[in-house]
Amino acid sequence: MVGSSNDAMLELRPTCEHCDRALPPNSLEARICTYECTFCANCVDTIMGNVCPNCGGGFVPRPIRPSKNWKGDNYLGKDPASTKVKHRPVDLEAHRRFAAEIKTIPPEKR
Repeated sequence: MVGSSNDAMLELRPTCEHCDRALPPNSLEARICTYECTFCANCVDTIMGNVCPNCGGGFVPRPIRPSKNWKGDNYLGKDPASTKVKHRPVDLEAHRRFAAEIKTIPPEKR
């Protein structure tokens, strides 16, 4: 790998992009798509129907970065979570139209 050790590091965004709910690094409610778009589980399940409004992919639970340095400096202290908020509420009507065609296709086949 070329570059610094955190070139491929997940950003761990601090809030849901839609409702702005806090999603700290240890949140079990954070969901991400392959492009790291970050939403809370409630918004993914009840509003987006597991269709990312930005790319059309599905969501998975965001991994939890270790809070302690168990091995090799791979922990929050060395690679902290992002503090940059990306609050971009979803246009619900536009998303409904966008997701209508693809929501029945499993994310792994989109």
